[in-house]
Amino acid sequence: MSSYLPTLKQLQYLVALKEQGHFGKAADSCYVTQSTLSAGIRELESLIGITLVERTRRVVRFTALGDRIVEKAHRVLREAEELAAIAEASGKPLTGELRMSVIPTIAPFLLPRLLPRLRADRPDLKLYLREETTQAAIESLRHGNVDCVLMALPYPLGELDNEILFQDRLYVAFPRDEPIDPPEWIGPEMIDESKLLLLEDGHCLKDHALAACNRPELRASATMMGTSLHTLIQMVDNGLGVTMIPEMAIAAGILEHTQIAARPLRSDRAWRDVALVWRKNSPREKEFHLLADILRASASENCRLPEAA
Repeated sequence: MSSYLPTLKQLQYLVALKEQGHFGKAADSCYVTQSTLSAGIRELESLIGITLVERTRRVVRFTALGDRIVEKAHRVLREAEELAAIAEASGKPLTGELRMSVIPTIAPFLLPRLLPRLRADRPDLKLYLREETTQAAIESLRHGNVDCVLMALPYPLGELDNEILFQDRLYVAFPRDEPIDPPEWIGPEMIDESKLLLLEDGHCLKDHALAACNRPELRASATMMGTSLHTLIQMVDNGLGVTMIPEMAIAAGILEHTQIAARPLRSDRAWRDVALVWRKNSPREKEFHLLADILRASASENCRLPEAA
């Protein structure tokens, strides 16, 4: 057995360098000086007798073994954090720090309703939020950078646990005078693929909208250039096309002060499931179920609750 074991601090430095790809940025993320971080990684390399990082003036490149150790370091740091969480969870639930990633098509529409309720109901909870696309949020969760993720399903979760909060219906948004007398519902066959505007790759709402329409030609013909729902709404308001937006965005007022009309999409899967996701067997699982109840209550006035099984 090795007489030397890496410290958690050294592993944190190594993981930060891998994530940031730059010594200065990694040091900032760890709230230490660059020299402190560099010295910590060099000490780690010296004591285990292995080069983990190849350093040049312009590039930080991890060796193959360095990449393997980073993967292990993620697990060790996550387990260490969960050890502390076990003790914290044994006390009053939803107190202390909680780190949550939220996807961009949910954050600006649900959080303004959620945060005041949390402050009132759970004054001892320190909620730290990160806005990330779905893939980035899931990676943050798996690596232990966040405790849970507020996102939309379907999405492949693998070994992660989740609780569905509510259904968020999809709407078709179009210039108010186009057509002059719009129907109560918009079927997928009524959408002109040459005018459909969607979010860029990386936003799961794009995939949910295309799946709901079940028209392969839409994926090939739609213009995918929106960086946010607000950007898409501005393009539609200027007569550049039509788009699909979730009900929570409409309820939050995204169409106010625009000349845009919206009608529900009529299809067999015309909604997305908003869910809270966390690591399987997390010691804070009971807290996440409690948080899910609070999230559900915050959205219940404007979003559809899932039907009973």
